[in-house]
This record gives sequence, structure tokens and C-alpha cells, in this order.
Amino acid sequence: MSEPSPALHLTDPRAMRALAHPTRLRLLGELRARGPQTVGMLSDLVDEAAGSVSYHVGKLAEHGFVVQAPELARTRRERWWKAAHSRTTWEPLETLDNPERRAASDLLRRAVLQRYADRLQAYLDTEATLEARWVEGTTSGDNLLHLTSDELVELRADVEALAARWEARSDPERAGAERVALIYHAFRWPR
Repeated sequence: MSEPSPALHLTDPRAMRALAHPTRLRLLGELRARGPQTVGMLSDLVDEAAGSVSYHVGKLAEHGFVVQAPELARTRRERWWKAAHSRTTWEPLETLDNPERRAASDLLRRAVLQRYADRLQAYLDTEATLEARWVEGTTSGDNLLHLTSDELVELRADVEALAARWEARSDPERAGAERVALIYHAFRWPR
């Protein structure tokens, strides 16, 4: 089975708005993390009705986020879905001159931020049940820096390179490996 392509770069505001739905973000995340699934399997994972999941998967497919994986079907009626890309990117700078795209980007960024907050909350709810060695590596923090706009761009490149280096090392089949979220933000502090 073919691997998803590395990244989808969004510029279409309709696709941004479609992905901004919390259920769609979660479904796409599950397909990326777990690999191909049927609507029934996804329904169990996200605890949503199969009809609702089917609708949302259809919307994801309409905008190219997911594709069918017919090679996995055991019958003509069975439909498997997989992520079409390993990640989704969009560039806020590209939206500044287009009010529709800027509004769609803002909506998507806020939905993603809420998804991050939900995942962190879920982690905190279960942290006490984890082995100490997994809690030892957990970190949260913030550093208030004083940078120029050029230095902020340089910081972004450094953080993205660090994430890429660890992503290359990531292997879900390695003994003892578990899913780990790396979430980072860097932005000019509002005055």
C-alpha cells in the first residue's frame, strides 16, 4: 500500500473551513496516526454515529484530505479510508491580502488550537496512570524572548528543523515507542 504524500499545503479557503470542523480534525488525525480505517472503525474511535462519520469522511475526501484504500476491502461494499498526506500546512502570511482566506485560516488555526488543548487536557487526565519514565519526559513551558522579526523567522526554521529531525527518528514499530505530541507556537506577544 502506498504511503501518504508528505504534506498538503492549503491555500483554498473552502478546504480550510472544511477541515476546521472538530470531528474532521479528529478523524484526519486518527487516520494519520493509526493508518487506514473503515467508517465503522472510525466511528468506534471517535464515539460518533457511523452516519455522521461517513458524512465527515466524505467532506474530507471532497477536499483531498483522505482517499479510499480499495486494496484493503474484503468485499465490494467495504470501504477503507486513509490519509492522503502525512500533514497539512498553510502559511498565515499568504492570507494577509485575501480577507476570505484570512478568515478561513483564522477559523482553522483556532480549531487546531482547541484540538491541542483537548489533547493536553486528556493527557493531564491520565498522567497519574502512566509509568514514571513517561512522565519524566513530559514538559510544558514558555519563554518570553525579545527578538526582531528576522530572528523570529530564524527561530521558526530552527524549531521546524528540530521537529523534522525527531520525526525522521520516529518509528511506530520500534519496541517501547508510543505516540508523543510535539506542539509549539512562536509569535509576537500582543501589546
